[in-house]
Amino acid sequence: MTDDEADLAEAVDRFLEGADAAFDQYDQGYADADATVSVLRRHADDLRDALED
Repeated sequence: MTDDEADLAEAVDRFLEGADAAFDQYDQGYADADATVSVLRRHADDLRDALED
């Protein structure tokens, strides 16, 4: 695996962990739908940034 592939895999892992945490917060009633979407958008933006680097 190249360094770029490893960096991308790490970025995907961070995205999935963050998305799972956001969904868990929503499922447990700690966050509403708008807050959850906002968190998911931030994680998606971070993933896009990692892809562009």
